[in-house]
Amino acid sequence: MWPIDCIAHKRDGRTLAPQEIRRFIQEYTAGQIADYQAAAWLMAVYLQGMNAEETTVLTDAMARSGDRVDLSSIPGIKVDKHSTGGIADTTTLIVAPLVAAAGVPVAKMSGRGLGFTGGTADKLEAIPGFHVELPEQRFLEQVRRIGLALITQSGEIAPADKQLYALRDATGTVESIPLIASSIMSKKIASGADAIVLDVKYGDGAFMKTKERALSLARTMVAIGKLAGKQTRAVVTSMEAPLGTAIGNSLEVDEAVEALSGTGGRRLMEVVEVIGAHMLIAGGKAADEGQGRQIIRSLIASRQGLKKFRECVQAQGGDTSWIGRRPLTKAPQVFTAVCTDTGYITAIHGRALGEIAMAMGAGRRRKGDTIDPMVGIRLFKELYDPIRAGEPLFTIYGKADAPMMDMAQAAADQIIVTPYQAAVMEPVVSECIV
Repeated sequence: MWPIDCIAHKRDGRTLAPQEIRRFIQEYTAGQIADYQAAAWLMAVYLQGMNAEETTVLTDAMARSGDRVDLSSIPGIKVDKHSTGGIADTTTLIVAPLVAAAGVPVAKMSGRGLGFTGGTADKLEAIPGFHVELPEQRFLEQVRRIGLALITQSGEIAPADKQLYALRDATGTVESIPLIASSIMSKKIASGADAIVLDVKYGDGAFMKTKERALSLARTMVAIGKLAGKQTRAVVTSMEAPLGTAIGNSLEVDEAVEALSGTGGRRLMEVVEVIGAHMLIAGGKAADEGQGRQIIRSLIASRQGLKKFRECVQAQGGDTSWIGRRPLTKAPQVFTAVCTDTGYITAIHGRALGEIAMAMGAGRRRKGDTIDPMVGIRLFKELYDPIRAGEPLFTIYGKADAPMMDMAQAAADQIIVTPYQAAVMEPVVSECIV
């Protein structure tokens, strides 16, 4: 009896036939399967898992549930990049212009932020006049003309994923690798790129808490991408501390401009170089990671990446007068905290800092919430850095009525200074999977 048989098959640990999965996704998207039945099916998948073939079929069915973007009119190998999300992850705003400046087309569709991690579209909307929504033809024309466009998802990309994710969030089935992998890859495949580079994060400030889980997710997504005919690579990175030094939308845009000008932070630029190198390899512009990293460095040194960023902002209606001249961030209240101890930064609790920034107005608890693009936290030190008493530790940017002292104390509590260096200094990039 359909769809109960499909639910029972997975509940009992059986491998679902491709036609079962496709029919289930098609009928659920069409409203022919009730939410409570879909919830039962999701729990069965969560408990019993899926093999590689099942996960690939599920991904394909979700990708086919809505619009598919056709990028074939754009010359060259189109390369997309996706991050599983983390605190102070400004990578897209830096790496996309650099890769485009190297001659690899980047037609990037990004989402908005929800929770303590920021969305690329929200960051871009901090720039006055910037349009993150473009008609499809204008989007394609811009990529053909300048090699880069940064927009929100258009049309109904993978609507099955949108419906299923809402159920997963409400039924305790989010943390399932087949469901996470199919969610991410269905949108990437439907977005039309020829190649995909994934930044899979783990740690305190990330969705995947352990390196082992992140590696498993990365391998699953790479396998799905390859079976779908897409050249797919994954980089596994640590989010045990914030990636960059800026937490908040306009602050992260400022950090991106700094990075493209040659003054990016150590952890952030390590990830930018590795992700950028793999995008260049996928796009046929670099033979290996070493060559790719050198190209990325040269594009920063020559300011070609910054020039491409400015070109993209201008093409999408944004104000460029501030770029390279003054910070974008302007907040009613600004307070800088100094360190009271001398030693080393041995821990920065990124998730907690992200939640503080969200409470200040930098993020959303619900999809309908309004964000303030100018509020947030800017760190002066990174994980493992030395620091002296009296040195600036961070700056808080707040609304006119923000309780700045309370926010500053809460943020200070999340940054641990000890007299000695950490015994083990974990690298920010753990592994690359191709």
